[in-house]
Amino acid sequence: MKWNEFADWGRKVADWTQDYHLTVGDRPVRARTEPGEVFNALPETPPETPQAMEDIFEDFENIVMPGITHWQHPRFFAYFNSNASAPSVLAEFLSSAIAPQCMLWQTSPAATEMETRMMDWLRQALDLPSEYEGVIQDSASSATLAAVLTMREKALNWTGNTQGLPGQTPLRIYCSSEVHTSVDRAIWVAGIGQDNLIRIPIQGDWRGMDPVALEAAIKTDIAAGLTPAGVILCVGGTGTGATDPVAECLDVAEKYGLYTHVDAAWAGSAMICPEFRHYWPGIERADSIVFNPHKWLGVQFDCCAHFLRSPDDLVRTLAIKPEYLKTHGKDGIINYSEWSVPLGRRFRALKIWFVIRTYGLEGLRDRLRNHVNWSVALHDKLAQTPDFEIVTIPMWSLFTFRYAPKGADDLDALNQRLVDAINDDGRIYLTQTRVDGDLVIRFQAGHFEATEQDVMMAYDVITEIAGGLA
Repeated sequence: MKWNEFADWGRKVADWTQDYHLTVGDRPVRARTEPGEVFNALPETPPETPQAMEDIFEDFENIVMPGITHWQHPRFFAYFNSNASAPSVLAEFLSSAIAPQCMLWQTSPAATEMETRMMDWLRQALDLPSEYEGVIQDSASSATLAAVLTMREKALNWTGNTQGLPGQTPLRIYCSSEVHTSVDRAIWVAGIGQDNLIRIPIQGDWRGMDPVALEAAIKTDIAAGLTPAGVILCVGGTGTGATDPVAECLDVAEKYGLYTHVDAAWAGSAMICPEFRHYWPGIERADSIVFNPHKWLGVQFDCCAHFLRSPDDLVRTLAIKPEYLKTHGKDGIINYSEWSVPLGRRFRALKIWFVIRTYGLEGLRDRLRNHVNWSVALHDKLAQTPDFEIVTIPMWSLFTFRYAPKGADDLDALNQRLVDAINDDGRIYLTQTRVDGDLVIRFQAGHFEATEQDVMMAYDVITEIAGGLA
């Protein structure tokens, strides 16, 4: 393809994209292909000669699209939505078009300086203190890894990167059983080891970490000659929305000089609404905070906001400065590649800029409030329906329930059958999780363009299909 042919296809793709988003609600939410179906539809060998774009696009529609689960579907209630609002898609298009590599200030000054400004916009939106500075990571998993590496280096007096972990006193990191599995992976990658990730018991309706048990575990490890390194807190866990008592846990961490990281990957977006900030009192004392605008704020994946009370600790942990990455003759610049594990960086700040300017914070708040209110209304209706029981209370727009008709002897199997039947039906998409060992059904509303009718339709689908199970 020549560049002078690009505009025609760009218009076709734009028209296709608009039509897709306007009609995606008419499609089954989850892909209906069988394993291997897409793979076997693709030729075994690459083409030796050029092929027409018309043929390529036809194959895209006939081969690729049937194998897509529609994350932009208004009745995608399974995982946390990966929203792609219209202005975000346009910004991503422009970013792809100019294709900058934004690893250093000098390689893309606009990208670096916009990132600094956009992270401060988000900081203000969450009402975090001005001392916090931010960096855009690809995902919360990367931010958590960066935090764990910083915990490791601080606990080892900045010798881990040079001397390695062999011969060092084992490090201990503390979290609840409700944290995302990205915490486990960060522990692996950082070389700390799964056995040194200490799970603290949870309590209460919020299923949050018990601060008394946290302190007891730290004391036990110190007495055993081990080295406590950090605490990872959860605000809005993936399974049930579990949320630790932030202030009380930070009291304990500060008492023992431990680095703290708060994973609010999903629920952090809700903190642009002042009425939800009671879920993380004391947050202004955390060393590291992460949330994903790509989950609930309409900013296309991938885009993760990572805030730091002392960025110098992170930079000291990750920065490598060979001569070819130095910018001479410019003072006070930031090179964000020193704030993240990858060297290469995309121009992610552009889509934050587009989205916030297009909707304004109040427009974004309206969407989040609607999702929460509609989800609570669905919860209330299910709670009053015979044969259904609520397992965990609504946390923002997330709650769990199960089908428990009288006489059913294997509720785990029954609820898995229900989830599978709902997803095969195609009108909505749910997923299962486990709460205290029991298999339950998880509901979460968060699609950017979802309506109240979309959310309440879930009630009709759930009860209709449950009634048809033998």
